[in-house]
Amino acid sequence: MKFINSLIISSFTLIIFISCTSNSAKVVVQKANTDTLVRKIKDTISIVAVGDMMLGSAFPSETNLPPDDGEDSFKAVDGLLKGDIVFGNLEGCFLNSGNSNKCDGINPNNCYAFRMPDRYAAIYKKAGFNVLSIANNHVGDFDAKGRKNTARMLDSLQIHYAGQLNKPFEIFEKDSVRYAFCAFAPNENTVSIKDIKGAKALVAKLKTMADIVIVSFHGGGEGARFEHVTRKTELFYNENRGNVYAFSHAVIDAGADVVLGHGPHVTRAVEVYKHKFIAYSLGNFCTYGMFSLKGSNGFAPLLHLKLNAKGDFLFADVVSIKQDKINRLTLDDNFTAFKQIKTLTDTDFAGHQLKFENNRISLVE
Repeated sequence: MKFINSLIISSFTLIIFISCTSNSAKVVVQKANTDTLVRKIKDTISIVAVGDMMLGSAFPSETNLPPDDGEDSFKAVDGLLKGDIVFGNLEGCFLNSGNSNKCDGINPNNCYAFRMPDRYAAIYKKAGFNVLSIANNHVGDFDAKGRKNTARMLDSLQIHYAGQLNKPFEIFEKDSVRYAFCAFAPNENTVSIKDIKGAKALVAKLKTMADIVIVSFHGGGEGARFEHVTRKTELFYNENRGNVYAFSHAVIDAGADVVLGHGPHVTRAVEVYKHKFIAYSLGNFCTYGMFSLKGSNGFAPLLHLKLNAKGDFLFADVVSIKQDKINRLTLDDNFTAFKQIKTLTDTDFAGHQLKFENNRISLVE
């Protein structure tokens, strides 16, 4: 109930804000008749989407940072991170110093706690990212200090973000299109993927305030054993990681236009449900340090999605990337991620009406 009350207050505040700033908004209108103004938005919307990103952690020491200090993290995909929306999951916080409570009693060198130096935030901005999910199990590795500083850094760079309880969504406008972005996870201080009723209420409200609603989730089990969409609640180390299938369908039923999943650290199937695109896991896109990159953990897609003005799926081009400890992120000439998406989609969603050809996912005509 507290979440819904908070949503109502936040929504009311945003409505006032949008109303007060409408004079400066880049909205194109045309006269439909003498009584009605119809808002016109662009015909095709481009969304670039990737999965987990953590460019190097200074904890427990700066020896865990990459030799180039993160500067060349996205060099292999330079020029590919361009779209109306460029999205990824921020798997860690920005913080220059501090210890993690999750490492109490554990050798810090064996503890999965990630804090990127503040200066790394600008690397994401320079690469082209303008929307990031902070709903996951690592943004809170350094508690409130890390979460607050991460928000401060993203605000300073004008990168849109959402997913923590104190910021469940963001609404913004770009090139005449009004977007709503919200993110969910099963972790502490995040907007819960397990509260499907609450998620539907949030998405339904956002749909009344925006042209395109983008939903992100961090959910499902982790690793090669969890490549498949089970359509059941997934448990990992006895933790409820949500039912990503039920969640994705529910938020689309409520008005979402695209659902972008991550969390399993491997690529999963995709689906088009009610004309809306779902990526069930975008895998490890650009990660450094303690992340496992063995086998399927080392391959991931970079999606170039195209939607029409109604948010309906048109097609998606897939750039397959790979990672290893020495070469880091590189393009994959074997197109492993694309092939994996096709295989998993054929298996998990038999009878789908999608065509996989020449690294493109499209609808069967």
